Amino acid sequence: MENPDLTVEAEARPSGRIQRANSLAGDVYEAIFAQLMSLKIPPGSRITVDNLVREFDVSHTPIREALGRLEGEGLVVKTHLIGYRAAPQITRRRFDELYELRLLLEPAAAAKATATLDEERLTALREAAGVMARRVGKDERLRYSNFARQDAIFHDKIMEFAQNELIRETLNHQHTHFHIFRLMYHSRVTEEALDEHEAILAAFAAGDASGAADAMRVHIENSRDRLLPAFE
Repeated sequence: MENPDLTVEAEARPSGRIQRANSLAGDVYEAIFAQLMSLKIPPGSRITVDNLVREFDVSHTPIREALGRLEGEGLVVKTHLIGYRAAPQITRRRFDELYELRLLLEPAAAAKATATLDEERLTALREAAGVMARRVGKDERLRYSNFARQDAIFHDKIMEFAQNELIRETLNHQHTHFHIFRLMYHSRVTEEALDEHEAILAAFAAGDASGAADAMRVHIENSRDRLLPAFE
């Protein structure tokens, strides 16, 4: 029997009208992504294309393009003859497995990346870490979704600089950061993570490989502990 909690339709909200400044499909994608990250569209809920057309005041085409992109990122599920639905929440078992995987791979990768960093790469990491933009913008939901993306980019950059494409591809394939940020919408998740990003950056800047590994391990362990209450 289908769980009624997982079939709630995303309601139309006229105030969400898209401003056509840049790429329309990209703007629509970002708007839906923000709703998924901040749980405005709950995990498992039905996503009705017609409702989104009315909400954003756009045609069907950019909506379907955006949903296709989100499907590729594991955030949306499309079922033949039924339509779109927000991906279900990850299970506690999957959550534990993801963090076990991250603790095995990411601290060592942070240590390895340290030796490859020059000033250009350090600058790229500082920008990706989101530290400088931590208080930019008044829309808390938008800031939360932006940080979810920045967090994914920051960790991916570290994997890139560690120069192990297999590890990088393995972590990317899990869409880890998008799924864990959908567990809980709370400013604590971002503020504490940003402090931990600063600690990782400080170790990188000092050329301290052991310190970078330790800071990454603490960051991942704290992230796990912050999100565990979502399963209570």
